Amino acid sequence: MWQELNNRKTPKTYVISDLHLGHTNIIKYCNRPFDNIKEMNDTLVRNWNNIIAPNDIVYFLGDLAYGRNSDAGYWASKLNGNITFIRGNHDTSRDIEFVDHVILKASGIRFYLVHDPRNIPQDWDGWIIHGHHHNSHPEEYPFMNTEMKTINVSVEMTGYEPVALTDIIDNIR
Repeated sequence: MWQELNNRKTPKTYVISDLHLGHTNIIKYCNRPFDNIKEMNDTLVRNWNNIIAPNDIVYFLGDLAYGRNSDAGYWASKLNGNITFIRGNHDTSRDIEFVDHVILKASGIRFYLVHDPRNIPQDWDGWIIHGHHHNSHPEEYPFMNTEMKTINVSVEMTGYEPVALTDIIDNIR
């Protein structure tokens, strides 16, 4: 999927990854600052909806919900915005249409949006926006690595809220 964004005529655009709604153990695995699954789910949905307007564009880079019985369609219905769902390694729902990646150009900068940054074409020379790595290897997958041209938008790296693409572009420049 290819899209070019004109910032003057489009709603705000955001990126985020790895909510893992309904995944109790992610609190422990990633040292998330929540006491229980309800607090985590409520906070993540509230943070999202406090930032994202109904007409904003959101690229969600994988792992919305977790578990065989997770209801990704339910969670997606709770979130504001026009959302493009990029498939993560835990996304098995048939209730949501997923794409494997998105290529977009904004303010003259090319971005490859994908869940796992290892799943990009070898000849890609633009920026990579990804999730998957959470906060387990921040030295290898920090929020932004200018040398590798990667941006990790796993929620643990974004303060548990979506990040505006304009903020990413400002940091690149």
